Amino acid sequence: MAPSETGPARRGVLLILSSPSGAGKSTLTRALLDTDKEITLSISATTRPKRASEADGVHYHFIRQREFEAMRDEGELLEWAEVHGNFYGTPRAPVEAALTVGRDVLFDIDWQGAQQICGAMRSDVATVFVLPPSAKELRSRLERRAEDSAEVIDRRLRNAAVEINHVGEYDYVVVNADFEDCLNRVRAILQAERIRRVRQPRLMADAAQLVKDLDAV
Repeated sequence: MAPSETGPARRGVLLILSSPSGAGKSTLTRALLDTDKEITLSISATTRPKRASEADGVHYHFIRQREFEAMRDEGELLEWAEVHGNFYGTPRAPVEAALTVGRDVLFDIDWQGAQQICGAMRSDVATVFVLPPSAKELRSRLERRAEDSAEVIDRRLRNAAVEINHVGEYDYVVVNADFEDCLNRVRAILQAERIRRVRQPRLMADAAQLVKDLDAV
């Protein structure tokens, strides 16, 4: 059987990580990006002003509100939200372009963004919810960060309860009790998603050819 050589070896995976604040989602995201060169982080568009430490196209795509609204109204965003008077969203075109050439795209977003993206591209998506090992440990992690006041920490914990209520909407759930173990589980999920049948058109073409070759034997 001659293997198929048309198109990419596989279609990319759109991997979504969600978790309550303090559960380790951002740290997992950075570690995955540092160790896996086949995956890239999705860059959102925003209407908020660029900070001095930020670079356009690296941290965000900084655009005007009129442009953002046009993209939203024309269906060019996979998901969007308004936060404190500013708009944030994910441009559809670069994500679809990456998936088409076999690149994986990583999202660090909440359950609301995950719902919108799943509604737009469900067959391309794998969703992972990261749980803390306990409420006590989650509070301890938020306090150890020493970034927020006690009032803000209490609000984050209340929000965590709301977010965790959506855990049943996710494909996979991992507990971040031990970071390396959790990271390895997320890597295993990504590897399994990469070899799903729906993401491997070339192998499906090869399988069809194999059937023809066997019929000719």
